[in-house]
Amino acid sequence: QVQLVESGGGLVQAGGSLRLSCAASGSSASIRAMGWYRQAPGKERELVADITSGGSASYADSAKGRFTISRDNARNTVYLQMNSMKLEDTAVYYCYADQFPHIYWGQGTQVTVSS
Repeated sequence: QVQLVESGGGLVQAGGSLRLSCAASGSSASIRAMGWYRQAPGKERELVADITSGGSASYADSAKGRFTISRDNARNTVYLQMNSMKLEDTAVYYCYADQFPHIYWGQGTQVTVSS
């Protein structure tokens, strides 16, 4: 079992920045990809960004150029730096960890962008 604990959500003004963190604990060896999804009210959960254990990152089009995902394998922690935030970034952000054949999820952290 892997436990994921997210932190760093909150309220930010449009144009501002937030950094999310997600720390994995438990049987966290051999975690492959880690990343972030988000779910806005009335919408489906969508992938924001993910990163492999080797550091290869990918981003949703909505995140490219504004968000940066990074990972500290020694700490089993993944980060999401969000800059130039927009109202439409408001959502609950969920961290995930891929430890084949299992996918683990964090509890979610609320991010609210105000005008």
